[in-house]
Order: sequence, then structure tokens, then C-alpha cells
Amino acid sequence: MRTLARVQRGLETLYRVDTGVDIHEFLVGEDVRDAVVSARRPREQLLVCEDGGEMALALFLDDGVLANLRHGLDDRNFGDFILAVEGVSHFIYTICCARAERPVSQLELELQAEVDKYVTCLLATAPETGVSSTLRRRLFGDAEYEPDLDDEEHDRYHAANDNAQRYTAWLEDQFVTRRKIPEMLSELRRFYRQGLAAKLSTIARAA
Repeated sequence: MRTLARVQRGLETLYRVDTGVDIHEFLVGEDVRDAVVSARRPREQLLVCEDGGEMALALFLDDGVLANLRHGLDDRNFGDFILAVEGVSHFIYTICCARAERPVSQLELELQAEVDKYVTCLLATAPETGVSSTLRRRLFGDAEYEPDLDDEEHDRYHAANDNAQRYTAWLEDQFVTRRKIPEMLSELRRFYRQGLAAKLSTIARAA
């Protein structure tokens, strides 16, 4: 199974949601992305168009990202893998919110994607305390931001990173260290279904 399809199936199984679509059918290339986007052109981008109550989605992932995921996963393509997880996370979460007729902000999308990166990598390796601590440091402690972000974008990514770091540290302390993985999965499903305000409230109480 292709990497993006595996990530999609893994996230949908984790959160007990079913988009009913194949993410590969929504992938577009640079030509399509550049025709509709005039601002920044990052290596991963979810394109959303709403018109007359209908929503159209497309996901752009740089060809280099997709190529680097064809030969298994290791430290050499870790950055490309988490970029792919981010795109898949945005795709699934946007569909779920649309079907629930619930608006979703960019910060909420980014926060959920940061959590999804952590949990996907954790469960794909081993839910052990040492693995979790190393992973959190790699994802959040060593975060670098693109130099062409404007102030609003930088603040949004920083807020998502900071809140995800605090939430995953709490998950590690409450569930990973105590080897309560089924309970952690239940918590993750509850968190997934919350809106942004409730997510931030959960994190504030946890931290």
C-alpha cells in the first residue's frame, strides 16, 4: 500500500472516522497548485475552495517528498514523512469538520497536525518513554520555521508547535510512561473531536 494511503488508513482507524475517499485521487501537481495560489508555495499545501455550499479539496505534496517515501522510512526521509503526515492530517480533518458542518481555523488544523505527527511516529515505532521524549524533542524542540513566513503565519505555527509540545508531554507523562496506551488512544479520540477553544482548554488544564 502506498505511504499516503497507509497514513490515511492509520489516522482514520485511530480516530474512528471514515472519509470514504482515497487521498491519492486528490493529489495535484505544481501546475495546478500554482494556478490557484498566488502567495507562498510550501512543499505541502491543502487547497480548499468553497462555493455555493459545496467544498472542493486538493492536496499538493512536492514531487521530492513523494519520491523519498517510496523506499521505506528511515532518518534520511523523516522530514518528508512528517510533511506527508501533515498533509494527510489536514485533508482528513477538513473533511470531518465539513461533514459535521463545523468551521475550522488554520490554527486548529496546524495544532491537530502537530499532534498527529507525534502519535503517528510514536505508534509506528514503539510507544516507550525514551522514544516519546526523543520524538517530542525532534518534532517540537528543534522546530525551525520557513524564513518567508509573515508575522501572522509565524505566530500561528509557533502557537501550534508550543501547544502540541505541551499536550504531547502530558500524554507521555500520563499514558506512555505508565504504559496506558489504550487509555491514551481514547484521550486522543476525545481531543480530536473538540473544537479549537476546547483543545486549548484541555492543554491549559493538562499543562
